[in-house]
Amino acid sequence: MSPLPAQAAEQILFVSQGGAYQKAQTIAILDPAAKKLGITINQDSVPDAWPIMRSQVATGKPTWDVVDVATNFCLRGGEQGIVEKLDFSKIPNAAAMPAEYRSDYSVAYEFYSSVLGYSQKKFPDAATAPKTWADFWDVKKFPGRRALRNHPLATLEAALMADGVPADKLYPLDVDRAFKKLEEIKPHITVWWTSGAQSAQLLNDGEVDMVMAWNGRISALTKEGAKVAYTYNQGILQSTSLCVLKGAPNLPTAIKFLNEAVDPVHQANLPLHIDYGPANPKAYDTGVIPAARVGELPSAPNNAKVQALMSYAWWTSAAGEAAEKRWLSFAQK
Repeated sequence: MSPLPAQAAEQILFVSQGGAYQKAQTIAILDPAAKKLGITINQDSVPDAWPIMRSQVATGKPTWDVVDVATNFCLRGGEQGIVEKLDFSKIPNAAAMPAEYRSDYSVAYEFYSSVLGYSQKKFPDAATAPKTWADFWDVKKFPGRRALRNHPLATLEAALMADGVPADKLYPLDVDRAFKKLEEIKPHITVWWTSGAQSAQLLNDGEVDMVMAWNGRISALTKEGAKVAYTYNQGILQSTSLCVLKGAPNLPTAIKFLNEAVDPVHQANLPLHIDYGPANPKAYDTGVIPAARVGELPSAPNNAKVQALMSYAWWTSAAGEAAEKRWLSFAQK
């Protein structure tokens, strides 16, 4: 029997978060990339990859190659020797991406936003509905029940914008000022939610009238006919990123895949299947995304410019880690 061509034997193990998101990226990115590169992309799914990334590398024989994970975990992994440093000369599709979308250890993969969502039953007139975090904090002008995420990322940014900090002047975060502002709204928070599904359910069931939620969760409700809406104004633009485990068993193929995963056309395919925005801005120049769809996406230029771009570099700094620890005591008081 003749040996298989070397190219046909190439494979990687790709890890993401499962569910509708992983199904969408399989159709939009993984399958087309595998076909184009002539490789096999095996998949795994875990809701929280970080502890497994650490334990795999600690064994000295990791089995994962590429991980789609919250960007801060890629950066933290780089600092701790858990992910590979990237050679961007081998990832030319990332060359045109903004510097803020890349790091020595990661390349942004898709964008979502933490936005202000509200009930149209409570606020039926769009002209007078809440539009800013200052509105969310204004319990006299906008009475009603509120929910925030039980996590400091994005919540501290929202508090600072509510206190008048411009979206482009947030970092380094004034943590004392953010927690002081959060103390103001804390008595008016009905629920501190812990999952995206919960945030959407709270709004859909009428348990709260305003909520910080991920844009895709609220847009899914609107498609089902729910009387809810949201604004990208002062949203916090966040991303997942791709990174490669240190000592990945298929490192050269993993890097080839990284480049293909941020190809503008593959990236443009993703929002045709799920409410996430492409990370490569050139995706918007491909003509693949219908104009009406562009207006709905968090990373579309007109939507991105009214939002704050989360600094994962700050959140992985010592100050960011201290803020995360401080959140625990804030939440328990």
